[in-house]
Amino acid sequence: MVVGSLYEAIVYSLSKEIIDNLVPISDMAGKVVAVGEDAGTAWKVGDRVSAAFSTTFIDGETTRASFAGAQGGDEHGVLTEFKAYRPEALVTIPEHLSYVEASTLPCAAVTAYNGLYGGPKPLKAGDTVLALGTGGVSIFGFQFGVAAGANVIVTSSSDKKLELAKKLGATHTINYNTTPDWENEVLRLTGGEGVDHVLEVAGSTLLQSIAAARSLPIAALSRSVIIRGIWIGSAARFREMNRLITANPEKTRPVVDKVFGFDQAVEAFEYLDAQKHVGKIVISVV
Repeated sequence: MVVGSLYEAIVYSLSKEIIDNLVPISDMAGKVVAVGEDAGTAWKVGDRVSAAFSTTFIDGETTRASFAGAQGGDEHGVLTEFKAYRPEALVTIPEHLSYVEASTLPCAAVTAYNGLYGGPKPLKAGDTVLALGTGGVSIFGFQFGVAAGANVIVTSSSDKKLELAKKLGATHTINYNTTPDWENEVLRLTGGEGVDHVLEVAGSTLLQSIAAARSLPIAALSRSVIIRGIWIGSAARFREMNRLITANPEKTRPVVDKVFGFDQAVEAFEYLDAQKHVGKIVISVV
């Protein structure tokens, strides 16, 4: 088994009371080694699979029950050699991805995909996407934007990270340290129109994101925008996303910064905490 999404493991675990001796981390990719008698015929030994972030979020919109199976929080996570799942919580991983690459998908990639495609105005070719930062959600978001034929604007505090964003297909980049009023630069780059989609991952920059968004002015408000909160996505959404990834294999290939061994798990979390990585950090259990 290969596991990823260390950041989400920390944030989610620290946001609530956790179960005793919690096994951390939410994202995995692995091989089916046994199938229970009551598991049906959907899976067989040897299948390459990943699991939804929450094993109880199978389809539909987010409900209270969606949170109940959150791995690394409400139930034990995946930093372990073996783990049992109900068959409906599993998805087939794209054939062209390695286990390391596929392990990065369940949280960050599904969140980005849900943000761009799950709302009332799904992403389409010709749209403009603003991705804030170069963390996992943002990188997957602008990769999906590039794959869809959208124009993509990426922000970061690091010119080195912005160089990588350009190599991955970003149309424009903005260093928010040297351009703190980056919403004005976004408006300039879009001819004053603003962007069609913003992946707002910080919260503290929400007002700037709203100012950078495309809008029709109305009497009561200065801007008319849709703000949609995202809680990862269902197993069904995961499968939808994998079809997009399979159809655009190179444009959507996960960016993996570094892979650690199981005995280096503590080092992996320390490396994450240093915030020098671009893309995902992965722990290989076997």
